[in-house]
Amino acid sequence: MPNPTAAILVIGDEILSGRTRDANMHHLAGELARIGIDLKEVRVVSDDHAAIVAAVNALRAAFTQVFTSGGIGPTHDDITADAVAAAFGLPLAVREDARAVLAAHYDRSGLDFNAARLRMARIPEGAVLIENPISAAPGFSLGNVHVMAGVPSIFQAMVASLLPRLTGGQPLLSQTLRIDRGEGVIAEPLAALAAEFGDLSFGSYPFIQNGSYGSNIVVRGTDPARIDAAMARLSALAAALG
Repeated sequence: MPNPTAAILVIGDEILSGRTRDANMHHLAGELARIGIDLKEVRVVSDDHAAIVAAVNALRAAFTQVFTSGGIGPTHDDITADAVAAAFGLPLAVREDARAVLAAHYDRSGLDFNAARLRMARIPEGAVLIENPISAAPGFSLGNVHVMAGVPSIFQAMVASLLPRLTGGQPLLSQTLRIDRGEGVIAEPLAALAAEFGDLSFGSYPFIQNGSYGSNIVVRGTDPARIDAAMARLSALAAALG
């Protein structure tokens, strides 16, 4: 049975402008591979309501799980919760359990629980909260869409809270072999090997070191015996190439 699939929707003008470098996709990809959910697409959109709605609807129809990153803070440009609610055609309002979590957090911190911070307690009807042990403001799951913060440390904590609730498959495994030959030399035999092991994924990642060309060949799959067999054949290929 194939693994569940996933997409991540990264939201924010700061990502598209180059002001902020996204780290959340990298973290999520590793965590999903570990539990056997195959990340198939990464999409980045601006802080635009219509663009977020369209992306959420497209991705949730195409993949088993969709994860969003960014846009659930207290400022005017944090519109992800509004857009996700609109994508599902559901109302968005302050919810008592989310409000209570935030109120307790700001009381402990000695900070004012003002109207801006109260915005973070707005949750679409029927959503399940995602715990945020760092800054308290919860994310939420609505259907197969999981809405989380953009700050990497908070995103990572939310992912840790969320993943035990999801059904995974077979973890994605990988092995790597360095071949000190250019891709033009190895391309044809590598393609034949990839065709023979059609249940595995072969990636070629070239490099130049001290003026010489080479490539790291990565073999990925869910069956360790098949990966071992492919690596044995790959090692023989590398030896034959000298």
